[in-house]
Amino acid sequence: MIIGAGPAGLTAAYKLLGSGVHPIVFEKDDVVGGISRTVRYKGYKFDIGGHRFFTKVKVVEDMWHEVMRDDFLLRSRSSRILYRGKYFHYPMRPMNAVFGLGLGNSVLVILSYLKSLVFPVWPERTFQDWVSNRFGRRLFNIFFKTYTEKVWGIPCTSISADWAAQRIQGFSLKTTLKNALVGNQVASKRDVVKTLIGSFHYPRYGPGMMWERVMSLVQERGGEVHLKSDVTKLYWSGNKIRAAEVSNAESSQRIEGDHFISTMPVRELIEKLDPPPPEEVQEAGRGLKYRDFLTVALIIDRADVFSDNWIYVHDETVKVGRLQNFKNWSPDMVPDPGKTCIGLEYFCFEGDNLWETGDEQLIELASVELEKLGIVRREEIEDGAVVRMPKAYPVYDHYYVDHLARVREFLDRFDNIHLVGRNGMHRYNNQDHSMLSAMLACENILGANHDVWSINEEGEYHEETTRAESQRAKEITAVNASQPQVPVPDWDLVDAVLLRVLARMDKASMAGAIGTVCGSLLFLMTLVAVLHADPFLSSTLGLLNEFFFGYTVTASGAVLGLVYGSIWGSIVGWMFAYVHNLCLGLYSRFILRKVRRNIVRDLLEYI
Repeated sequence: MIIGAGPAGLTAAYKLLGSGVHPIVFEKDDVVGGISRTVRYKGYKFDIGGHRFFTKVKVVEDMWHEVMRDDFLLRSRSSRILYRGKYFHYPMRPMNAVFGLGLGNSVLVILSYLKSLVFPVWPERTFQDWVSNRFGRRLFNIFFKTYTEKVWGIPCTSISADWAAQRIQGFSLKTTLKNALVGNQVASKRDVVKTLIGSFHYPRYGPGMMWERVMSLVQERGGEVHLKSDVTKLYWSGNKIRAAEVSNAESSQRIEGDHFISTMPVRELIEKLDPPPPEEVQEAGRGLKYRDFLTVALIIDRADVFSDNWIYVHDETVKVGRLQNFKNWSPDMVPDPGKTCIGLEYFCFEGDNLWETGDEQLIELASVELEKLGIVRREEIEDGAVVRMPKAYPVYDHYYVDHLARVREFLDRFDNIHLVGRNGMHRYNNQDHSMLSAMLACENILGANHDVWSINEEGEYHEETTRAESQRAKEITAVNASQPQVPVPDWDLVDAVLLRVLARMDKASMAGAIGTVCGSLLFLMTLVAVLHADPFLSSTLGLLNEFFFGYTVTASGAVLGLVYGSIWGSIVGWMFAYVHNLCLGLYSRFILRKVRRNIVRDLLEYI
């Protein structure tokens, strides 16, 4: 029995049928796909958020192509950030960022980043700590804080660093600049930082097309998919789940099964166990939180509104968090090429004021905000529709690790229930990793022993063919994620902090880093002064001629400034590291003498 007909649930049904197992899928909604569904309104199609089909997992990609065939479009990615009325390319482009933020702000961003390299926040407990260590606090405040707090509805200091490690692993200011300057040049998909990908696949009629087709294939091959069927109870005894109670509009029945694959939210799973688990397990289940989501799709009487697939809105004066242009995902998402469908995404909690606002008022709010952002004129908006999606995102607060660990400890006693998918595992996985979790669970049902919980957003997945099992296609295994998903034990944490605090600074590395930044900064400032003919900046930079022989505010002077800046920056960086190490050495010597005095004192007292 499979609970839920989202990507994980339907993948499980599809794979089990290929192994001769009869799956029965129960979905409480009237459509399949979960958050990856496609909504239809008067011929227009739109997503519950945008869904890129990009993966490093070959078996997942093979299934996508196997199901979609010629309806799998290859699309170029285009996205920007809207901040204070200006657009910034995302992934970033240096000159666009410099001109958008202003020269002074750009300098402060670089200095903030250098500070994060020299004095990082340690240990990294929160989302703010994690991002600030990789981008600097100033860039965090500009490009991360507002949007992230809109998405989660809580301060960035209350969001676990695990979420950042899972969602944007491998992404930093260094990788962003490298990508902008030399391109995302990698040997294979496995080396791509997913946040920076430049293209992706997309079904012709949206992600829901994929899962509607999988449902049809499952039914054609003998499987069962029941919509509007809610699993209200799971009966257990000993080490097994024995049966489920399934209710629909007409009746309620008890259905037994050998194995149960659950994609329902973990909190609901605990609530539906009969008999109820111990109170501490129920309390842990209730402690798992979710963020809800609604989309307002507006139909615009204009052929081209903006060229991006999506735009992040970093503006505190509006409630909308992100804009989707579904026509740019696939031209077949709109019935009339002369019109455009824009999705405005709002993040909320089920039952709050925004969630309870009526559809007409939400369409009005979205129309006002879209005009306020300068995207369209009010008279161009013809119609709109609203879709609500509860429990769209599992929340990674400070307590989720402990709560989830307690729930898993209880559920581990059952040898025939398999938790898969985003909400089923309380993991903010993408679609491909939800699918992989289902594939591994199916392998386990057939006799394998995979650790499904080892699947992490940027863990490396691979396939192996063993000699002893030449008839099997390929066995999927997953290695542990490089970022830990559980807190470090206290003594290890103390050791790690001491190693970080007392670490010796490499003089050559610091000289190279400071020299590169200073040279690049002087080069860019000189070019900006030349291109914009800024008299104040030109006269200010001209003063450097007193110290840098031959330097002028010209294109050739910019190159000379790069050289001078690199040389003097390297000298300053080397001296800084030297003084840092000297002070650290003296301090360590002082601490060592103090420790020795204490040892002698303790020895004398003992004698």
